[in-house]
Amino acid sequence: MSCSNCTNESDGTPRGCKSNGTCGSDSCNKLTVFDWLENMQLAEGQQACPFVEVRFKNSRKEFFRFPKEFTPQAGALVITKVDGGYDLGRVTLAGPLVRMQMTRKKITEESEKIGSILRLANTHEINLWHELREKESQVQVEARKLAIALDLEMKISDVEYQADGKKATFYYTADQRVDFRQLIKDMAQAFSIRIEMRQIGLRLEASRLGGIGSCGRELCCSTWLTDFRSVSSGAARYQQLSLNPQKLSGQCGRLKCCLNYELDAYRSEIKKFPKPEVKLHTEKGIGIFQKMDIFKGVLWYAYKNEWMTWHKLSAEAVQTIIEKNKAKTSVASLEEYAEQAGIKENNTFDSGIGEDSLTRFDQPKRKQSFRRKRKKNYRNGPRKKA
Repeated sequence: MSCSNCTNESDGTPRGCKSNGTCGSDSCNKLTVFDWLENMQLAEGQQACPFVEVRFKNSRKEFFRFPKEFTPQAGALVITKVDGGYDLGRVTLAGPLVRMQMTRKKITEESEKIGSILRLANTHEINLWHELREKESQVQVEARKLAIALDLEMKISDVEYQADGKKATFYYTADQRVDFRQLIKDMAQAFSIRIEMRQIGLRLEASRLGGIGSCGRELCCSTWLTDFRSVSSGAARYQQLSLNPQKLSGQCGRLKCCLNYELDAYRSEIKKFPKPEVKLHTEKGIGIFQKMDIFKGVLWYAYKNEWMTWHKLSAEAVQTIIEKNKAKTSVASLEEYAEQAGIKENNTFDSGIGEDSLTRFDQPKRKQSFRRKRKKNYRNGPRKKA
């Protein structure tokens, strides 16, 4: 699937952005589904799925029932029936996987959310659709000006025109309830279309607009993530991350969804470690927890009033000291159980393909030749004898 700028050449290469279907302008990979049953034939006695999945602008997807004379095919532009007109979308999924997607989103075959496809889009309808898409950015700017003139505390983040040009949906975000009745009147007079205002959350806004995350890849919410689970600061604490809002928050201003990806693994591994609030009692002093490394299975403790000196202990050694404290057996010091600090770790970069040095692309310093060195000494003049 690709955006309107990525039409293909005769050899299959993209003609538009040259990004091979992974550009960021329209997010070609927004919530795409790989149809791994595309080349499979139906078993005997099974009927073909009469539904298809259609994507409209950005990440808005809906399910439709297609007529019997229509052959569903991924990538086809179809005309869908809506109230008071028609809309144009692209088929993103067809076949048995559509039923799985409907079950996943809890949509039954008799649901009213399932629309109907009228026909395939013709050239005139496609050209009109492209003209309206190019017009949306300018309409969004004008709508923001109208909202600012009315002192409305809202942000119009996106505009989506209906394919017939009779209606436009304005997506906005706001912290509080907004009275936009006068705004609708002004926009209807300025644009001469029917207006629909739809409020969305900050995460849904980021999924619609798309973008590049701090990891260097497209946002998860705009490419494959469909459900927005709550993310708490406890997920960062379990993973021993610094509670820095600038690093933990995504482009939506909320905590990153990826904090939940490895949370279950951290929770299962952290059960093997002693609790941080448990203190280690020794004859030399009381050891207080400072830090832990879940991957290496080690912890750092420091004596009370000696915070600058940390002692590295393994999880087994800490458990041994705790058991001795419960049995009221004396422990001389933490140094007896501390790991040897004399072993140096190899911190050189190794990618697994032979690139073991970060300076392999740097130009080596050339040794100064004898003639250049002699010429330099001649310019500086003869050396003075002491």
